[in-house]
Amino acid sequence: MLRQYELVDLVKSYDPDADEDALNRAYVYAMKKHGAQLRTSGDPYYSHPVEVAGILTQFKLDSTSIIAGLLHDTVEDTDATIEEIRELFGPQVAQLVDGLTKLAMIELKSKDTKQAENFRKLLLAMSEDIRVLLIKLADRLHNMRTLHFCAPEKRARIARETLDIYAPLAERIGMQEIKTELEEIAFKELHKEAYESITARLNFLREQGSNLVPAIIKQLEKDMAEGGVKAMVSGREKSPYSIWRKMQKKNASFEQLSDIMAFRIIVDDVASCYQALGIVHSKYHMVPRRFKDYISTPKPNGYKSIHTGVIGPENTRIEIQIRTQEMHEVNEKGVAAHWAYKQGEKVVGKNFRWIQELLEILEEASNPEEFLENTKLEMYNDQVFCFTPKGDLIGLPVNSTPVDFAYAVHSKVGNTCVGAKINGEIKPLRTVLQNGDQVEVLTSKAQHPSPEWDRFVVTGKAKAAIRRYVRANKREQFAALGEQMLERTFKSENLDFNDKGLISVLPNFEAESVEDIYAKVGEGLITAWDVMKAVYPSYKQSKLGKVVKSFKARGFGKSDKKNKSEPLKIKGLIPGMAVHFAGCCHPLPGDRIVGIVTTGKGVAVHSIDCKALEKYASEPERWLDISWGDGATEGTHIGRLRVILANEPGALGDLSNLIARNEGNIANLNITNRTLSYFELIVDIEVRDLKHLTDIIAALKASKVVSYAARSNQ
Repeated sequence: MLRQYELVDLVKSYDPDADEDALNRAYVYAMKKHGAQLRTSGDPYYSHPVEVAGILTQFKLDSTSIIAGLLHDTVEDTDATIEEIRELFGPQVAQLVDGLTKLAMIELKSKDTKQAENFRKLLLAMSEDIRVLLIKLADRLHNMRTLHFCAPEKRARIARETLDIYAPLAERIGMQEIKTELEEIAFKELHKEAYESITARLNFLREQGSNLVPAIIKQLEKDMAEGGVKAMVSGREKSPYSIWRKMQKKNASFEQLSDIMAFRIIVDDVASCYQALGIVHSKYHMVPRRFKDYISTPKPNGYKSIHTGVIGPENTRIEIQIRTQEMHEVNEKGVAAHWAYKQGEKVVGKNFRWIQELLEILEEASNPEEFLENTKLEMYNDQVFCFTPKGDLIGLPVNSTPVDFAYAVHSKVGNTCVGAKINGEIKPLRTVLQNGDQVEVLTSKAQHPSPEWDRFVVTGKAKAAIRRYVRANKREQFAALGEQMLERTFKSENLDFNDKGLISVLPNFEAESVEDIYAKVGEGLITAWDVMKAVYPSYKQSKLGKVVKSFKARGFGKSDKKNKSEPLKIKGLIPGMAVHFAGCCHPLPGDRIVGIVTTGKGVAVHSIDCKALEKYASEPERWLDISWGDGATEGTHIGRLRVILANEPGALGDLSNLIARNEGNIANLNITNRTLSYFELIVDIEVRDLKHLTDIIAALKASKVVSYAARSNQ
């Protein structure tokens, strides 16, 4: 562990004007506050913040960052407060520590929700000051270095979180050294056998090619000298994790990879980079599709270099990276190499385009888990680079479409996108973009995001915006339907229907507004009768309510378990009596039922909750006490569903196949509404009983082409 004077000396070695007094006070404050606390390893807890501060000095961060590193756990794990830190160390340190403090005091639903909420707070904090992220990465790096002291389950969870969130974040700000170390430790924990296998092969290659690497470096240095370019050449071995990822991505074996060794040529200026490239390509055969110019088109994290693959010296296939010393410094240390830190200035995270995009995802997401899912999509950035008609560069993940491009330009452009011209030709919105494509987005004020876009877009930003619109649109439809249902129910009982009455019962239904109640009724989460009873608790039920209540109280509609040998479909009827199942509610074995004597048609069987029973409320003498017999499931019955289906080729086929695979048979199908994006259908299905129909509904809901499936009583 770094001693107090050693830490101060390290900071002053690169920042002579650092506040030595504040550094000393912070070191002592952290030790006193953490006191006798111990880490899982048995070390004093304060050793952790001291080591975090030490990691930050390797990147030559300002004294404010170092102090925040020393204090980053004090508010979460001790009795220290943000106000106290602000008073002792100033507002900047307090802001950084607050951004790093986890939401430990908030009761959350699950570990996943806690992780998502913590990441949400971290994002908001680093949008104000990117140093929050730098300190967080140093904190995570030291925790990963001591991961082996934790329990196995905890190790796996932390390693997965590191690969999913923190390593991509380190890459996004160009912290290559931290990214690589985080990945290696997490990879070793999660895929131990793969790690050991790749490491063993690398060791073998190292021994086998012990003379090869120096020979290649010597030849490249000679080539540069003969071409008049002053250069420094070095060899670099790819990390086990990056090798494993490439093997997974390309479905290739270790032996099939050509760029396990990369050679760097570092020159004085940009012109020399292209001169060095010319020398390499004139002397060695270039490997097709292995050339990338990140100098003219830098990566979103500021990475600049020329990459090329060649059959190089010793007839060996190698990757060569060409860059200046300044580029190399930024590529390795990323945003920490920024001159502003040496001046002690704050860099606002919102200036980084990718952080701005994550903030937009945060605004669009319905819950923390969805935000975290879309954020992960956004951070894995194997890039393609496309251009706007004005020549602006847009970096997107591989397999992006014009819709992803439109949302990357601006959310309003994405929401109103109707088509796209790719390199001057009109193409479908699901077209996969290629490197160098020029994309012109066609928009219309009348257009809205389509639910089917969610199935082919790949960026988290696009997915979040589309889901938000679909969610809001569905809510509007449910709210309108719910309002109609409530108004009809209240008026049928001659009761006043107004917002005032509904506002008084909001807590009864965990609703925040009257619109929430409308939406819940429309979606079927609560019934209009429940709301009416809550508003008018002393109101006596209508004749229909009395009849239904008396039937339920006397057990009407429940199966009679006596006389099990009787193979009757319906019990309670006179033998030979004509019977039919009502088309309004399509009752199924498993529903509670009632019989209604009709004129000339015998007995109609209704479910006990059928709305059509209302017209018989004044004639209780026509109601019969019936129930399902043991033979009810021997034949088939009609169950009616309302389905919303994607309007695309093959969707109806998928629907019928799903029903058939679950042993159902379509008896009738009616398209009630059709738009460019979806169909609304009423589907009658032959099933055995209520459970059979429920199983089919569950299978439909799991399908990609079905956005809604529920039983219909119309």
